[in-house]
Amino acid sequence: MALDEPRIRMAVQKSGRLTDKSVELLTRAGLRFEWAKDRLFCRADNFPCDLMFLRDDDIPEYVKDGVCDLGLVGLNVLEEKLLQCGDGRGTRTLKRMGFGQCRLSLAVPNGFEYEGPSSLDGLRIATSYPATTARFLDRNGVTASIVGISGSVEIAPALKIADVICDLVSTGSTLRSNGLREVQTILESESVLVCTEKALPATKEREIERLLQRLEGVMRAAETKYIMMNAPRAALAHVRRLLPGMENPSIMPLEGTNDHIAIHAVSRETIFWETMEDLKAAGASSILVLPIEKIIG
Repeated sequence: MALDEPRIRMAVQKSGRLTDKSVELLTRAGLRFEWAKDRLFCRADNFPCDLMFLRDDDIPEYVKDGVCDLGLVGLNVLEEKLLQCGDGRGTRTLKRMGFGQCRLSLAVPNGFEYEGPSSLDGLRIATSYPATTARFLDRNGVTASIVGISGSVEIAPALKIADVICDLVSTGSTLRSNGLREVQTILESESVLVCTEKALPATKEREIERLLQRLEGVMRAAETKYIMMNAPRAALAHVRRLLPGMENPSIMPLEGTNDHIAIHAVSRETIFWETMEDLKAAGASSILVLPIEKIIG
């Protein structure tokens, strides 16, 4: 298929922690395609979009070079690969996707006295992210040796391969089990939707904008709830203060009573049990909190 045709070509991680979330998100955005773990290419039959399933560290270059128009990839991988390719440019981030969160952090052996980046001067740093680590050292005026390791970075200090490490962290349990502690985050990461900086046909740009609107609608819906309740009319102001992120509610009279009303509202923040208990204490009853599948607005 020629790259100047109006169908979008999107790169997605073929296996790993972002794959299932990415496919689920696209499916919830209305894209219908037949996908299996062993397929490297599939075509949406109800939207002008083709998916390419690639190794995560190939996605930045495919998007940068214009082989793919879009890519769903971890920010940590994106930054590292673009830095390795040159000046870190070539793509533009359209959206942070809100899943796949982790952080690239420095970790030192227990007992190491870390007092800031200057503590790394003259040391050996093991990492799978040499370019991102080198950028951090350069920005902080630190001279240190970078030891590139493709996996099991956390055992490097125990093997005397390096003095400290720079690695991805989510819970920190792996660091603790290897006698290390996290001391400084150098990059907060999550899945991002990126677009090539190569010129695209106007038709394709329009379809990308339409897809982005759908994805944003799905993401907003995941964070939004529809809440219904009955309450005394005199408690309306109090109820509105209790509900976080609530838009202007719909107020309806209840049949057979003048002093009670039905309240229907969209809340753009999480409704916790404590919130519902506070609403009940304010006089609300029959409180229902429902998920919202899609939002466009």
